Amino acid sequence: MCSLAKDIGIDLGTASVLVYVKGKGVVLNEPSVVAINKDDGRLLSVGADAQAMLGRTPGNIVAIRPLREGVISDYDMTERMLREFIHKVAGVSFFKPRVIICVPSGITEVEERAVIDAGIQAGARKVYLIEEPVAAAIGAGIDITQPDGHMVVDIGGGTADIAVISLSGVVESASIKIAGDQLNEAVVKYMRRKHNLLVGERTAEEMKKQIGCVFPKDEEETMDVKGRCLLTGLPKVVTVSSTEMMDAFEEPVERIMEAIHSVLERTPPELVADISTNGIMMTGGGSLVQGFDKLIESHTGIETHVADDAISCVAYGTGASLDNLANMQDGTINLSRRRQLNA
Repeated sequence: MCSLAKDIGIDLGTASVLVYVKGKGVVLNEPSVVAINKDDGRLLSVGADAQAMLGRTPGNIVAIRPLREGVISDYDMTERMLREFIHKVAGVSFFKPRVIICVPSGITEVEERAVIDAGIQAGARKVYLIEEPVAAAIGAGIDITQPDGHMVVDIGGGTADIAVISLSGVVESASIKIAGDQLNEAVVKYMRRKHNLLVGERTAEEMKKQIGCVFPKDEEETMDVKGRCLLTGLPKVVTVSSTEMMDAFEEPVERIMEAIHSVLERTPPELVADISTNGIMMTGGGSLVQGFDKLIESHTGIETHVADDAISCVAYGTGASLDNLANMQDGTINLSRRRQLNA
């Protein structure tokens, strides 16, 4: 189909890519995985099809995740993946779309440049950037233009972004590379240490979703986990409980708690007062791990809520920002962070 170019908002995440098209909403939600043929460099598939291949490919096919810890680790693959996704949603057009892409708040200028270049190469006319916590706040329905402090904790796949937002800008923020992926790694390590069982990343992800929790549950849940026994080298099934998952998650979760605490410590007192009234808003896939909101509430004493559509929040916020493209500078993030960087 040929069409006039629509503005597109992209939540370029470590674990998944969500694409928002103006007037249509979120039209694409696919894993950030690319599968290529090593012999001739041909792109075989992207998204869900490629994810099914992770850890199951023959020698000549490689399935990779081109983003690590919130930033681009394989530029070429990111560009090809973006091109596929933009083509999927925009169709054939004589006009290139304007694209707004989400980035973690702790991104460096070099990483920022890589995102902009990848967007342009993938077929965007202009690329605008927005910080994830700002987009998450907009997507969660917070009016960020008011002189009123709000705290957003966005736990994605590769990074956890914590920010205090007021008057459309970030007042204080922290971006740590501890999030969903690190929780999965913690599960893999725990299974190896405790049960002598080797499990893959996908199994760890499944365990996190089904029985993962970070705060004591009223009712214990269990799950049968299949993997390779490290002692015999043969397949083995182990029953794992939700309490064991709490033990596995202890270290990465503690790091996230410390980051939230440090942001609150640095926040001006007036805004801390606002936050204690407004509460803390959690977004991102990582916030869906059971009991995360209760844990933050017990640590800080501040009421904590998980956004209604936590996974798509950032994409919706990016989409809402499309209406303000005229006021944004292309290729740069909001100016409050620029000042922070130069200070």
